Amino acid sequence: MDTRRPRRVFGEGQEPDPRFTLANERTLLAWLRTALALVVAGVAVVALSELITPEWLVEVTAGAAFLGGAVTASLGYLQWQRVERALRRREPLPAGIGAVVVLATILGIALIGAIALIDVIP
Repeated sequence: MDTRRPRRVFGEGQEPDPRFTLANERTLLAWLRTALALVVAGVAVVALSELITPEWLVEVTAGAAFLGGAVTASLGYLQWQRVERALRRREPLPAGIGAVVVLATILGIALIGAIALIDVIP
C-alpha cells in the first residue's frame, strides 16, 4: 500500500515515468517561487509605505500582492494534483487557468504602480 500523501493523488492509477512526475514537481516549484515573489513585493510595498502617497495605494497594492501570492500558491498546488492524477491514470493533461490569474494579478499591480508614478511625478 502506498503511504504517500495526498492519497487522493498517489492512491490512483499506476506509477508514471519518474521524469514526468519530476517535471510536474518542478512546475509546482515555479508556481511557488512566483507566489513568494508576490508576497515579497507586498512586504516591500508595506516597508516603503512612508514613501508612497496616497495611503490607499499602499493598501491596495500590498493587498493585491499578498492575495495574488496566496492564490498563485493555491492554484499551483491544485494544478500539480490534477496533472499528477492525470499522469497516474494515463489521461490527457488538464488545462489550467492559473497562468491567466497570475497574469491578471501582475498586470493589476503594474497598473497600480503606474497610477502611483503619475500621482508622484508633477
